[in-house]
Amino acid sequence: QCHGAATLVALNRIPAKREPTTHVNAPLSHSILAASFDDDPTPVQRYRTIWISDVHLGTVDCKSEYLLDFLRHHECETLYLVGDIVDGWQLKKTWFWPQSHNDVVQKILRKARKGTRVIYIPGNHDEVLRPFLGIALGGISVQHEAIHQLVDGRRLWVTHGDLFDGVVQHAKWIARLGDELYIQCLKLNRWVNHARVRLGAPYWSVSQYLKHRVKNAVGYITDFRKVLAQEAQRRGVDGVVCGHIHKAEVEDVDGILYCNCGDWVESLTALTEDHSGALNVVHWHQRTPIKSDKRARRKLALPVAP
Repeated sequence: QCHGAATLVALNRIPAKREPTTHVNAPLSHSILAASFDDDPTPVQRYRTIWISDVHLGTVDCKSEYLLDFLRHHECETLYLVGDIVDGWQLKKTWFWPQSHNDVVQKILRKARKGTRVIYIPGNHDEVLRPFLGIALGGISVQHEAIHQLVDGRRLWVTHGDLFDGVVQHAKWIARLGDELYIQCLKLNRWVNHARVRLGAPYWSVSQYLKHRVKNAVGYITDFRKVLAQEAQRRGVDGVVCGHIHKAEVEDVDGILYCNCGDWVESLTALTEDHSGALNVVHWHQRTPIKSDKRARRKLALPVAP
């Protein structure tokens, strides 16, 4: 708990710096920061609510530049951080915290200072925050879970989802082994997209492709949906918003609205509620390309895959 408190204090005291105007240009490798512009024509989208999860700040494969660009182009009344925003598991092994990860933290803190209601619901990778439930840190409320009411009155239960994952709860060594295998898969993803950038092709997630075609993985996702939907029904709510499995979708599961906001490691997605109450998944890697500054881009070195 002391280690967790020290981490939170440190993050809250990171000095703010002037933000460069950073944009995503497709195709774009997650390690390449796009050139700066002052005349970006992309308008700011305004929503009633935005949910993001599984950012995994502190890891090499976190697409922090994409997320930072998303946060700059989206405003909302309430922002839910639905767990695994910081990856404590990996930070315990190796400290990795580049400037872009710091920029994401500062951007969220700035939104909270400017009036956005920010609710942080810890997951299994940032479980170090769970002892601080009910405490406001830098204007961010840390909660075990939440109930969100849509414009039309429907109630959604918001939880990361790991507490309903039998592997995470009852066989942590298997969960950590799976995490290591997943990291190796992400390394392959890094190599492939490094090559795709060279060839002028857009971002494509190898790990997502494999996950959706392996029978056991597809079965696990289906079971996870059912368990969360059943628990939502038991709680007497109309739906659930979660993260954890890195699979963004909005589906009806046995009469319960199941929403998963995805991740910022593979799919680069967020869940949004507009002011009419409509729910949608935003895929930020599909953003329309904008004009780039070739002189500025020449100064940016392509990453060397490990």
